[in-house]
Amino acid sequence: MKPTITKPNIIFYVTTLVLMTVFFHHQNIYAMQDQKLPLTPVLTEYKGIILDKESKKPLIYTNLNITNTNISTVTNTDGEFLIKVPELYLKSSVIISHLGYNDLEISLSELNNPINHIYLNEAIITLNEVNLKTIKNAEALVRETLKRKGDNYYNNHALMTAFYRETIKKRNRNASLSEAVVEVYKQPLKSNKNDAVKLIKARKSTDYSKLDTLALKLQGGPFSNLYTDMMKYPEFIFNEDNLSDYIFSYAKTSQINGSEVFVIDFKQQPYIKYPMYYGKLFIDTKSRAITSAVYKLNVTNKILSSEMFVKKKPNRVDAYPTEASYRVDYRIKDGKWHYGYSNIALTFKVKWKHKLFNSSYTLSSEMAITDWEENTSGIDRPKERLKPSVILSDQASGFSDPDFWGEFNIIEPEKSIESAIKKINKQLSKIAS
Repeated sequence: MKPTITKPNIIFYVTTLVLMTVFFHHQNIYAMQDQKLPLTPVLTEYKGIILDKESKKPLIYTNLNITNTNISTVTNTDGEFLIKVPELYLKSSVIISHLGYNDLEISLSELNNPINHIYLNEAIITLNEVNLKTIKNAEALVRETLKRKGDNYYNNHALMTAFYRETIKKRNRNASLSEAVVEVYKQPLKSNKNDAVKLIKARKSTDYSKLDTLALKLQGGPFSNLYTDMMKYPEFIFNEDNLSDYIFSYAKTSQINGSEVFVIDFKQQPYIKYPMYYGKLFIDTKSRAITSAVYKLNVTNKILSSEMFVKKKPNRVDAYPTEASYRVDYRIKDGKWHYGYSNIALTFKVKWKHKLFNSSYTLSSEMAITDWEENTSGIDRPKERLKPSVILSDQASGFSDPDFWGEFNIIEPEKSIESAIKKINKQLSKIAS
């Protein structure tokens, strides 16, 4: 009997459209802002870079949490961070955690340099005999993880503040940049309701002259990143019903948040020809909770993978993904894990028929929860909520205000994005003059 195969859902779609005019090359107008924002509190900013103590290499996607609060951020792809702390918590510390490294707690009073260089030590892991016996059946361990999610993860209504960024690059040049602060109305895991998102502030800039008469847009916006939360949305990767479509194996052991984690490799069964995922799960050895996942979609079949991602394109264009990668990180508070950060990156080849050369585009998005609290308002679906089909770059524009984000914590822009923002501001200055 041939096994039943469950095709995975796709976390985001790409829409490619031909521009209708050659005169409109650069779009950059004013930003959207919620007029009901509270007065800005007194804040202190802390900047720095997290590095490996031995190699001095920057540690990307490192978590930083202010003690006794839910205020947090992550480092960018250059290992840099920026975190804003209200006056009430200036006597607190920041806990810094990175997969495979010992946690480090530093008093905020010690971060007194304009750019603070912080070094983490790589963790040395030794598994006890009980844990060694556990990993003999990796699939059974993953099944146990899914069964325990109601005990291991925050399972109440939560109101989260998040920073979202999406970029489109042609080769290595930024062509589009969109950023937003959103409120996420997170639903309990046991609820059949999907999470809701409300846009608070957003800005964007698109230079269509770099897109070869194609406007590439990400459909889904912040929802794409929310769907990487495999505890809330198992249908987007795997659940108890389709685990047999994958091969699971033990890779090694690592450490995060001061706890040992199993590293489990997974890939689709060889008899399955439809594109599915492969990657690594990081599972806490004690609680059996997934603390992080890094994975990719198998895009070797160009036709099938293109059909999965591309919603709309001109007939004269062939477009297919060459890589689709995902990452989701969970954070722990009072013994319960919750969605904390995710990023998605999709690299595309685009070829016009009867043209010799291809163009390469990278579309990426990331979202970090910067603060959260239990949602006791009774509102789980705000009237101003975004639709899951939203294209954020169509929502709002503007980069002229240097203090645009105010009190909101954001992900410090990497060097290429920072350079793009400077170029945008120069263009705005020329227009203004």
